[in-house]
Amino acid sequence: MRSFALVGALVAGLGVTGTAAASAAEDAAVKPAVVGATAAVNWGTCSAATLAGVPADQVKYYSCARYRVPIDHDNAALGTIDIALLKRAARTPGTRVGSLFLNPGGPGGSGLRMPISGQFYFQPPVLDRFDLIGFDPRGVGQSNPLRCFTTQEDADEVFGAQIPVPLSRADIAGTLASYRDYGQFCKNNAGSLLNHMSTKDVVRDLDTLRAAVGDQKLTFVGFSYGTLIGSTYTSMFPKQSRAIVIDGNVDPALRTSDGVQYDRERAQGFEISLDGFLKRCDQVGAKCAFSDGTPRAKFDELREYLRKQPITIPGGGTVDINSFTGGVSSVLYSPSAFPGLAEDLQALYNVLHPAGAQAQTLAAKQLKVLTGGKQGLADQNPDSPYTSDDSYFAVNCADKPFKIKQEQVPDIAAKWERESRTFGRYQAFADTAGCPVWPAKKPDAYRGPWRAKTDVPVVVVSNYYDPATRYKFGQRIAAELGNSRLLSVDAFGHCILGDALGVDKAVADYLTDLKVPANGQVFQPNVQPFETA
Repeated sequence: MRSFALVGALVAGLGVTGTAAASAAEDAAVKPAVVGATAAVNWGTCSAATLAGVPADQVKYYSCARYRVPIDHDNAALGTIDIALLKRAARTPGTRVGSLFLNPGGPGGSGLRMPISGQFYFQPPVLDRFDLIGFDPRGVGQSNPLRCFTTQEDADEVFGAQIPVPLSRADIAGTLASYRDYGQFCKNNAGSLLNHMSTKDVVRDLDTLRAAVGDQKLTFVGFSYGTLIGSTYTSMFPKQSRAIVIDGNVDPALRTSDGVQYDRERAQGFEISLDGFLKRCDQVGAKCAFSDGTPRAKFDELREYLRKQPITIPGGGTVDINSFTGGVSSVLYSPSAFPGLAEDLQALYNVLHPAGAQAQTLAAKQLKVLTGGKQGLADQNPDSPYTSDDSYFAVNCADKPFKIKQEQVPDIAAKWERESRTFGRYQAFADTAGCPVWPAKKPDAYRGPWRAKTDVPVVVVSNYYDPATRYKFGQRIAAELGNSRLLSVDAFGHCILGDALGVDKAVADYLTDLKVPANGQVFQPNVQPFETA
């Protein structure tokens, strides 16, 4: 359904178990913010831009605020930043339970407007009984964005040199050099916040916000990378955790102990999802435009051809191995886009195998999801302000340790490519190439223990064919947290809340009344790929 971040990143390993680990978790827990001792959030009106798209009769439910937190929670001398917040008030205040904090993932995803779209994720009882609170985490969006560049032109030059699937020596060398340049820009421009962007820092902000809105315990729903926020919170503040739902899960133990292995397993997850897509295409027959013949063999032929030269479609642009790999990976997040991907793949295949009028007609169509050619022209204004942020790498490189040197990446990419032919190299030349030269050193990241004594089990939701956060990660996080319930969904796509009615109802009961769902349940999505509702 959703793609909260098309470059999300996530990981796992063996969790600590047993009573000794639980005791260690309690010893490691940070002192929580205290309700009553923490300054309250001062809610006010929201800007028109923030509430864009909200019907006039619904504006009354919304309010906004900025809340000041330390850059370093252990060193006030470094100064402060402001966290941007948006609240959607409970529809029936008389039955209000408390606040429900939301995070969309990324890392680097803006969560500020999530309460506006809450109707798509949650059942009516949740909207009735909770204030939904969205926020931009530190360094993101409107919360003191961490910026490595002062001009858009510098950013374009650096990012333009990063080839997603570099195959030639020149492209490999240029891509690695661009990550070194990126790190140098960040070192020069990002300021003191650069060293305080770990998920642990975000979680300490979140605990302060929990107290500032008057809640004794946290109720939280996190998607994708947001599952690391949720699992870190329960580990650092187990007794302040009321109800935590995590959907599209990372493996926190592996992610925070071995970034290289995490990214390797992440590439494998995309391969599992792709294989599932091709098998489903074969099964549904004519409903999938790519089903004629053997979809797997046809896909592999396209990929291998594109590794040598691009394909130009009459009237449809040009596709090379970079746009092909990036486009396929993006579509795997969203099953509703599978039919369009199938049509594009068949159009590409028809160029290589023209077989009559029908094929020629297909080939003349514009591509639906695999866009090719240049992705836009650089701004011609000199010294245009840089308005994006660089929180994705700032968070990932803080949380994920990469115990390698950057010059090892080409060999790693070749190895991963042998086991994950479509996505191995693509994944290796992302975090694995960038984080070893990231300038923030020795970040204060939380690396466990993960098994903590929460009063109520954490609800873990995981799709069988989730590309970015593979199902195995969901199984592992459920085991690592110990006090959890795993809800499995026989579904494609990244994250599922709002798209599987059985899960939605179970989550609503859990959030509102702390009714813990039975462990080991398998749910179905509302709509399977290539089907209509």
